[in-house]
Amino acid sequence: MMDERKELVKRLLEYGYIKSENVRQAMEKVPREEFLPAENRPYAYVDQPLPIGKGQTISAPHMVAMICEKLQLEEDMKVLEIGTGFGYNAAVISEAMGKKGHVYSIERIEYLAELAKENLERTGYGEKVTVIIGDGTQGYEKEAPYDRIYGTASAPFVPEPLKEQLKIGGRLLIPVGEQAYFQDLICMVKKSETEFKEKSLGGVVFVPMIGKHGWPEK
Repeated sequence: MMDERKELVKRLLEYGYIKSENVRQAMEKVPREEFLPAENRPYAYVDQPLPIGKGQTISAPHMVAMICEKLQLEEDMKVLEIGTGFGYNAAVISEAMGKKGHVYSIERIEYLAELAKENLERTGYGEKVTVIIGDGTQGYEKEAPYDRIYGTASAPFVPEPLKEQLKIGGRLLIPVGEQAYFQDLICMVKKSETEFKEKSLGGVVFVPMIGKHGWPEK
């Protein structure tokens, strides 16, 4: 499926979703089909979200590329991801950072977390991505502070623990808004322990972020 992957990356470049070389290389290298259920692998390089089970989805490739670009990733960074899914986002983020960065990814659904670990190990990202089973809205204080934090699900507001666990100068990217409607993709830059610069990057649609500082589980 390498030809399909390259063709997709070419389109994302043309549409302006991919702007930097490290993101281009990461999107071209990470095999999305390895992070999908078998029945959806034929659609790996269709630019749309796809179901992965338990009511969750894998983000569309253009959204993964956009998140990578907006995070402004660099080597040696420590990144916290909220919502592992099948591990694809974390693999692309890891690849975009190069050999020295590390991703800590929290997944509340054990079934997905275990599959993500298998997928990441099989594709060579097991040592660069640590998957934790837990409530992502509480962050992961053990490895804080983080250079970058991002969410792959939408919260009613930016969880305070995530803001606290972000380094000064760090970036936080998270969809915020109503569960069943469009959300705003919010980018926050931490200026000091109490000051944040906030900007909306536009409308998005994500599954809800469940947890103590997110939406209640139904």
